[in-house]
Amino acid sequence: MAAICIVLLLINAFSQIDRILPFILAEKIKGDLELTDTEMGLLTGLAFAVCYALLSLPLARAADRGSPRLVLVSCVLIWSVMTTLGGFAASFMFLALTRFGVAFGEAGAVPAGHALIGRKIGPERRGLAIGLFAMGIPLGTMAGFAAGGAIADVFGWRVVLMGAGGIGVLIGLLTIFVAGPTPSLPRISSRDEPFLRTSLYLLSSSAFRWLFAGAVFLGFAGAPFYAFSIPFLIRTHGFTATEVGVSFGMLQGLMGILGTLGGGRWFDHAVRSGSGRVLGPPAILFLIASTTTTAALFAPTGWMSIALFVPGMLSFSFMLPWGFGAAHLIAGPGRQAQATSLVMIASGLAGPALGPLVVGIVSDAATAADVPNGLGLGLLIVPLASALAGIVYMITNQRIATFLRRQ
Repeated sequence: MAAICIVLLLINAFSQIDRILPFILAEKIKGDLELTDTEMGLLTGLAFAVCYALLSLPLARAADRGSPRLVLVSCVLIWSVMTTLGGFAASFMFLALTRFGVAFGEAGAVPAGHALIGRKIGPERRGLAIGLFAMGIPLGTMAGFAAGGAIADVFGWRVVLMGAGGIGVLIGLLTIFVAGPTPSLPRISSRDEPFLRTSLYLLSSSAFRWLFAGAVFLGFAGAPFYAFSIPFLIRTHGFTATEVGVSFGMLQGLMGILGTLGGGRWFDHAVRSGSGRVLGPPAILFLIASTTTTAALFAPTGWMSIALFVPGMLSFSFMLPWGFGAAHLIAGPGRQAQATSLVMIASGLAGPALGPLVVGIVSDAATAADVPNGLGLGLLIVPLASALAGIVYMITNQRIATFLRRQ
């Protein structure tokens, strides 16, 4: 278990680094390529989200039916090469195309990783394994924000993208040897189901539909938060990229580690309790975070704003093992990767595609009208979506308990 979890953690960490680098580099990219906030919203949102969400299902199906290791290694190499190419961008269109390529590769990483976990690790320890895998996200966020901002201040944003992509290629090649052969699943009916039938089976469950709906609101909260919180702190409170990268990145990393590991252990405990109520704690945390994030957008000082962002940081990472673990419980053997990909589509399509774009449009309109704190006004979509996610997950909590009692 240890070896595969370490490899998956590294993969997820560099997936997150390559995903979030445009956030910390946004102001430098915007100035160098002469982009607007709306274009940055398209670049960090639509250009990535559509490809990421739509490709996750077929790649998940390939991982469920074939070799998760092959899917995983191929995806790592694709997104790493495209990240490197992003460092050569001289226009919005070229950079957007590289982000499509990054999204293509990253779309299969989480489903393939979950397929490996599903085949190699028993249900009683799966929550911890998912939590360790998910811990790559906060570690990658911490490294991307802190190192990315500092390196960009000295060497420029292009060097950051090229370096991150090169390291990712090495990790992809290493994975071939470390992951090892993947055990075959017994020939069960769920593996023989057509792609569409499996998806319809999952969505026919009321519990899964509510989980799916909650993930949609999660996407509308998380994507704008990560796309524009750094530019908000730089513009509104005068931080440098290095300062905000280190402070925000370190806090995000710490909250992410606490959230994924603590959430994974807590989820395992909830499963062993037999109550079936496996989403109550993250639902409550989202409701708390909606209040503190609203306050952060209007805080008088930068450090107060960062401190008030902390519950939001924790809520996103804490939800990862709960959300994916709940999807696995509903899906059953042979469908875990596809269930994961459906949750990823819910959280990774509409919210990331439209959320940052809406924030960018509101910010540009406010700036044109000389309205202060335009970016903060646009970011109000984050606490609104967090509150809605909390409410929906409260309902989902009961639906999953009912579903599991009937099994």
